[in-house]
Amino acid sequence: MSDAKFKPDAAERRRIRRILDKLGEELKPRAPSGGDPFAVLVATVLSQNTNWRNTEVAFKRLISKFRTPAQLADAELEEVQRLIRPAGLHRIKAKNLKKAASAIVHKYGGDLRVVLRKSVGEARRELLELPGIGHKTADCVLLFAGGRDVLPVDVHVARVAKRLGFASTEDGPEEIKNKLEPLVPAGRRGEAHLLLIELGRKYCSARGPICDECPIANLCPRAEKSQR
Repeated sequence: MSDAKFKPDAAERRRIRRILDKLGEELKPRAPSGGDPFAVLVATVLSQNTNWRNTEVAFKRLISKFRTPAQLADAELEEVQRLIRPAGLHRIKAKNLKKAASAIVHKYGGDLRVVLRKSVGEARRELLELPGIGHKTADCVLLFAGGRDVLPVDVHVARVAKRLGFASTEDGPEEIKNKLEPLVPAGRRGEAHLLLIELGRKYCSARGPICDECPIANLCPRAEKSQR
């Protein structure tokens, strides 16, 4: 579903605002430090299928030796794998990071800020053209390094959006983004990303959602059904 076809419902806009306000009172998510777009890209790739603690360990180990795209592009693959091993899937992630770093060097002279000076749509398209870079990573770079008002969709955001009824069970990440992002008030999409992730981790986990303790249970169709 495209943005042009989806018209946000006023009642759902109000509900998402209430959800964000309540979660903002209850949860204190950890916001990644912004700034260097390459660092954000690396951290986001490393965060796939692991927790923040493992991500941070792997990121610090890697960035202490290879701080720039040029340095990472020239690094030995085996050393990159060794450094990021705590993040898991280290062989795949190392290969993707090296390929992306090489592309950044060749296309942008090693400086991703060139991309972030473009429109959101154009910048997103170019980030997605980098090897091994998916929609979530591209959106995280736009959000945390570019200050753009976008809502990255990871597994937590996707799961929570479906359970809250903002997306259908069969929707993929891009369909969820196209439905959820327009509902969130302008300027709050980064906040929504962080709060929904924290909600998914603390209360709305994949295997065992804790509906009776969830701070937004009264705003969630699934929770209301489970409590009947």
